[in-house]
Amino acid sequence: MLETSFMILLDMKAFQVLSVLLLTAAAADGQSFHRGYCPQPPVQEDFNITKYIGTWYEIEKLPAMFERGKCNQATYTPLTDGTVNVRNTELLCNGKINSIEGVAKVKNSSQPAILGVSFFKGVPDAPYMVLSTDYQSYALVYSCSDYFGLFHIDFAWILARTRELTEDVISQLHDKLAAAGVNVNRLIVSNQKGCEVMTEA
Repeated sequence: MLETSFMILLDMKAFQVLSVLLLTAAAADGQSFHRGYCPQPPVQEDFNITKYIGTWYEIEKLPAMFERGKCNQATYTPLTDGTVNVRNTELLCNGKINSIEGVAKVKNSSQPAILGVSFFKGVPDAPYMVLSTDYQSYALVYSCSDYFGLFHIDFAWILARTRELTEDVISQLHDKLAAAGVNVNRLIVSNQKGCEVMTEA
């Protein structure tokens, strides 16, 4: 009995240390982390993945430690099994084009605007929620992951079919993010200048 209690105490201490390490790492990378579980914002109704296919350019985002360059863009291509190939590309400061490919799939057919994206085998899918899109000019995407129910880290992207988006549309999308509980003051404007080389990517 005493030994069991001691082991439980050790597990709790290890859990607390791990939580602190995760929070510290997130803070160091400027990630947007919060206490408690992820919010559940409303997503695009009657989302049509076929209309969403193609290339989207990043206009603004919450800090993302896995994005290090500029000219960020994502290209979605349908696969024969009904899933979607995802290719994220950026231009690094040394002039090298960096890209990564993954697969996106609808998790529940009754909620087609909520997808799971996987870039590495054996790693759980990352949530990808399309909050709003007109398919032709803009898209608003949100992602959030819980950590033991103690805190969550979220990401958000304002995307466009071109490398620029009007201020009116951006302002409307800011309002949608704020209504979802996202701190829009943490959004970073993406650099989409000097991206001519990306046409070859």
